[in-house]
Amino acid sequence: MSTGGPDILSKKDDTLKDSDVSNKSRWYSRFQLDLESSEWDVLLLSTVFKLLLFPSYRSTDFEVHRNWLAITHTLPISQWYYDTTSEWTLDYPPFFAYFEKLLSIPASFIDPAIVDLRNLNYGSWSVIAYQRTTVIITELVLAAAVLRFIRSAVDRPTQRIISASLLLHPGFIIVDHIHFQYNGFMFGILLWSILMAREGRKLASGILFAVLLNFKHIYLYLAPAYFIYLLRSFCFSPTGTPMLKNFLALANGVIVVFLLSFGPFILMGQVPQVFSRLFPFTRGLNHAYWAPNMWALVTAADRVLLKIVQHGGADLAVNPSGVASTSRGLVGDTVFAVLPNIKPVHTFVVTVLFQCVFLAKLWLSPTYKSFVTALTLCGYTSFVFGWHVHEKAVLLVLVPLSLLAAERHAYFRTYIIASVAGVYSLFPLLFTPTESLIKVLYSVIWLAAVYVLLSSRTYEFPKSMIYVIMDVLEKVYLAGFVPLHLVVALLPHMKGGSSGALEFLPFMLTSVYCAVGLVWGFLRLVFIYMHEDAAYQGQLTEIR
Repeated sequence: MSTGGPDILSKKDDTLKDSDVSNKSRWYSRFQLDLESSEWDVLLLSTVFKLLLFPSYRSTDFEVHRNWLAITHTLPISQWYYDTTSEWTLDYPPFFAYFEKLLSIPASFIDPAIVDLRNLNYGSWSVIAYQRTTVIITELVLAAAVLRFIRSAVDRPTQRIISASLLLHPGFIIVDHIHFQYNGFMFGILLWSILMAREGRKLASGILFAVLLNFKHIYLYLAPAYFIYLLRSFCFSPTGTPMLKNFLALANGVIVVFLLSFGPFILMGQVPQVFSRLFPFTRGLNHAYWAPNMWALVTAADRVLLKIVQHGGADLAVNPSGVASTSRGLVGDTVFAVLPNIKPVHTFVVTVLFQCVFLAKLWLSPTYKSFVTALTLCGYTSFVFGWHVHEKAVLLVLVPLSLLAAERHAYFRTYIIASVAGVYSLFPLLFTPTESLIKVLYSVIWLAAVYVLLSSRTYEFPKSMIYVIMDVLEKVYLAGFVPLHLVVALLPHMKGGSSGALEFLPFMLTSVYCAVGLVWGFLRLVFIYMHEDAAYQGQLTEIR
């Protein structure tokens, strides 16, 4: 017995070890299966939530798109860009017009009144359900793209977090599923294009981006990064030798896309008319409510200086026409009262100068990560310094920036600051009580989930006192959104809040405070990109 005991125990230990390995293997397999099934669970839950938003507030954009359904269904193509039956005239590129034409066909069977050109502001349940359903269905392009990002990733758990954060992004919930637009569909095309670049299929990437430009021309903000990246990495060899075959393939592919889009209008001689709709240069510096960019800060500074002058605090010349302009916050020319006026050429020059710096680095280091960062910065620069920027254009910053969020702590912190400021800047789009509660709760839950899941993967302890101070100030800024929201929520209920001196104050406070975060995020990302060496740029801890 004394000789048999140890052998039996040894065999028992081996059996237990084998059992542990087997259990761990089964647990890991089950964990992987759960993660893969969770991807579909996220899609299902997000779809159910979006269906519940059907009765929610909808903006004038809802009638804009209903009218476009009517225009493309009722009128011949020769009249699409001339029709003025409604004030909401067709002003997107031809591919989007064809897209509306396609959507109008089932709409005409569901309820002919939807595509009645004279039936302005039609709001029956049939049109509400139909148009909101089309947003959910077309957003599957985005869902497919983020799922493909996961399938081709090395670090799948991290990529799942990023993909889920994009599919569930508050920006899409606010702008598409409540306010009403089709950004999810179009950003899905953008993500497919970026994915093709990551997989080395650069011709497909360029063609997809050309398709996207013909759906919505605001993506021209990103075009410089695409041009330099594809030219350098696809049309030139690593040694700098031109590859004419690749250049011709790319050029011909893009030309074919534009001919498919604009071909009918070229034949009809209507290209100038189409362009007059796409680029209405008569609009002012700021949109209806100041987009949170550099010009919001400049406009606010002009207003403060005006108050100082009016109270005798400074002896500065005042432009009388600027007194009303800086107060109303409406669409139109923004005329400053004290500061020099900003003209379109000024915004163009500043934007191009900044972009040239990023594009020069991209040319020298045409890696995938360098491309995504330069792409984000091109969109960011256009948002921060562009002419008549819409607040919804912040999605051009937040979506590509999401792809960089897990790179390291510097990117993650930039992503969090830009996301909080960017999402909050969209809050004024929804002002009814029910939607106000939804936007706040949903955004807080989304941010908390993303922060908890990604922060542990990227956290770095501050390396110097400067970084400690910066860390504290950034946290104070983020915490400041709580009192800001309380002030913005209470101001309309104060005497004179609904009309008079305080009417525009909540919008101004929101715009300026968010502008501080977004401009700081821009400077942060510029510093990160310009100080990374080429070796690190080529790594992209890929999540791929």
